[in-house]
This record gives sequence, structure tokens and C-alpha cells, in this order.
Amino acid sequence: MKSYHRLDEIQNDLYLGNTTCSELVEHYLKNIEDKQSLNAFIEVYKEEALERAVQIDEKIKTKKAGKLAGLVFGIKDLLCYQNHQVSGGSKILEGFESQFTATAVQRLLNEDAIVIGRQNCDEFGMGSSNENSAFGHVKNAADESRVPGGSSGGSAVAVQADMCLVSLGTDTGGSVRQPASFCGIVGIKPTYSRVSRWGLLAYASSFDTIGVFAKSVADCELVLQTIGGHDPNDATSSREPIKPVLVTKGKYKVAYLKEALSSEGVQGEVKDTLKSTLAQLQSDDHTVEAIEFPLLKHALPTYYILTTAESSTNLSRYDGAHYGHRSAQSEDLESMYKNSRTEGFGDEVRRRIMLGTFVLSADYHDAYFKKAQEVRRLIKDATEKILSEYDFIVIPTSPTTAFPIGANDQNPLQMYMADLFTVQASVSGIPAISIPMGKDQNNLPIGIQVMTKAFEEDKIFAFSKYLMKEAQLDS
Repeated sequence: MKSYHRLDEIQNDLYLGNTTCSELVEHYLKNIEDKQSLNAFIEVYKEEALERAVQIDEKIKTKKAGKLAGLVFGIKDLLCYQNHQVSGGSKILEGFESQFTATAVQRLLNEDAIVIGRQNCDEFGMGSSNENSAFGHVKNAADESRVPGGSSGGSAVAVQADMCLVSLGTDTGGSVRQPASFCGIVGIKPTYSRVSRWGLLAYASSFDTIGVFAKSVADCELVLQTIGGHDPNDATSSREPIKPVLVTKGKYKVAYLKEALSSEGVQGEVKDTLKSTLAQLQSDDHTVEAIEFPLLKHALPTYYILTTAESSTNLSRYDGAHYGHRSAQSEDLESMYKNSRTEGFGDEVRRRIMLGTFVLSADYHDAYFKKAQEVRRLIKDATEKILSEYDFIVIPTSPTTAFPIGANDQNPLQMYMADLFTVQASVSGIPAISIPMGKDQNNLPIGIQVMTKAFEEDKIFAFSKYLMKEAQLDS
């Protein structure tokens, strides 16, 4: 079977009788089997997916199928699916079965999409390389010695290696966009609150956002239109309507951050890709201007202070008493808590919990947590001011292409720097997308990131399609 790039291609063949959902699922299952070395999936729903494919094929014959018939998708191991295991990439939830389905997952199923399995990720979404999973690290299909990015690395690789058409990931500080960049696919982080967080294992509640991986902007757009919108189960979900994407013919006003081209930590080929993208915009008579964003250097520490604090609170529920792992070495209540959490959590999760507990402590709350909240507001206001004057901010998704597995094992700070360009959108709560725009000398993908105003995903999709078309890429 041929490899499909977009859902409309699949549906065209489905309705012409050139293929079936059953054949599609068999194709993806074979790829998953053949590419097990990438470690993208923790669990594959083989029999269930095949059975559902037969049902959707019958609906197609009677012309009663939903708008996503033929879409085979995977879910990051942070999203709940009723009567199926969810572990957050952690030993602490080993064997736990969800009692309900995440709203985003259910909305895809309601439109006759087929879920094929749950995908490997950094433990509880904490990581930028997918090396922190209790189920082993994920490998980049472009070069198996390289990381796929994190934390949604398995979800990105599954799309990259044609194991499914679309994946649902989560983005707290860049965990959809950075893996999309490293894997050469499209990854969208919607506006915070655009998609319900009901059924998402929480890492940092004021940052967590469900996002989409696909090979095309068009499929990201279609999936977001399906999963977005208000959900009574999530009080933070927005009632703002999702606008259809319109093809605009006007001229854009685009800003880019000077730091993206002047920083020594940005790989040369990444800078060159950004320069060529900006040059193309200028040649098409769009306004392109460099701006300074002095608060960029504060975005990363602000992000890590606030997210570790929130993770300390959110992960306190995993204590060995309610559900999940309970240590067999417990002598009393205190030792049960201590041993269960020490055995169940990995190094990075323990590190962030301890940092978060520290910044929330009475002696340091005002010095760290409160101040970080104030700086977050400054970053949000400054970003919104820029976007009141410009249509888009265009910068690299990541300072580098995919780095070797194990390269930053002994240097957590260097690992955190991989989020340098993605945290601004996360701190501000605005939508951002990563699109593939080139490769380096090692044939590793380079992603360019586009940010715009809150709830203007329609514009970000239209602009991304334009950029990819100009670069002669299939959008």
C-alpha cells in the first residue's frame, strides 16, 4: 500500500473503492511491527483497531461515515482511554486502567477516526528528548542514534515513520513543536484552553495543552476543528468559536527575534533556514522586521519555576495510597509515601518535584513562585504588544536539530535550553506551530515556528500553508 500524506487523499481512495479502512489499519500495524526498534508505541490496539476498521468500512458503504473516516491516530501515554491502560510513561501508574476517555480522544472517535495505540513519552511530559520514559527512549526515524525530541517523542515518530496518520500529543513548554521540528513533521500547540484538558494526566495545569502531529497543516487544522471547543467537564476550556481557515491574499507584517540570529547557541543551519524563510517573505513584498525581546532570557527560568511548582502539586496524588505503585518495603505511612514515590518516579520527575516543592515553600514562595508569576504577566503582555503590531512572530522551533541520544545526560541545564524558543508561546498562552522547512548537513530536519494572537489558529494555518507552498513543500 502507498504511504498517504493527508486525510483527503485517503478518503478519496476510500470512496473510490481503491482501498479500505481495514487495509489502512493493516498497513500501519505492519509498519509498527517492522519499526519496533524506534520504540514509539507502548501498547498497540491491534484487534480493536481491526474490528473498528470493519465497522467504519460498512459506514462508508452506506454513506453514513463521520468526517474523519479513514483517519488512524495514536495517543500520547498521558491521555485517558476508557478501559485501557494509561501510565504517563511512568512506573508509578504501571497497570492502571482509565475509567473514562479524554474529551479530545472521544471527539475523534465520534467522527469515526480509529485509534491504533498509545505512544511512548517522557515521564509525565517532563523532558525534551524522550529519554525519560520508564519504557525506554524513543529513536528518531531520520537517524536512530538521535533523539526524537520530547516529551511527545513517540507521538512524533509514529507520524514520521508512517505508523499512523495523526497523533495527539501534549505541549506544556514545547512538547509538540520541538519533536515535530526534530522529526520533520507539522506540530500545532493551540491557544491554551482551546482544547479540553479533561482526561489529560496533569503536569502543569496552567500550561498543559493538547496538540496535534500530522504530515500536513491541513490535517492539523481538521483535527483541531474536531477536538477544540468548550467542554463542560473542563471549566478552563474556552467558548471562543473555532474559525474556518480562509485563504488570504493580503500582505503580512512579520516580526522575528534578533536573538534567533545573534545567539551563539543557535546552530548555523537553523539560522540559515530562518534567514531563507524571511528572505522569501521579503521577496513576496511582505513586511519583515527584526525586533528585540529582552524578556526572552527570563522566559525559560519563569517557565521552569512555575511548571515545577505545579508538578509538585499535581503529582502529589501519586502517593502509593490511592492507586498506582505501592512499595513492598513500607513499614509505616511515611515510609510508604517515601518508598513508593522513590521507586515509582524517575530521576527527572523527582528532580522537578523537589524543585517545585522548594519554590513553593514558605521561605521561598515570594522570592521565586510569586516573582515568576509576575514575570509571566510581563512576558505575556510584551508578546501580545508585539502581536498587536505584527501578524506573526517567526523564529526557529529549536536552537539545534536532533542531538545524539545520551548527549545531555549529565547536563540537565543544557537539556532545558532545547526549550529556549518554544516557552514564550507557552508562558503567553498563544498558539504556535512548527513546520518543516529544511534539513542540516546530516539530513536532520529543521523546523520553523510561527506564533500569533490567541484564538487565531485559522490565521496560523493559512500562513503556514503559504510558507510551505513557497518552500515547495506539500502542506
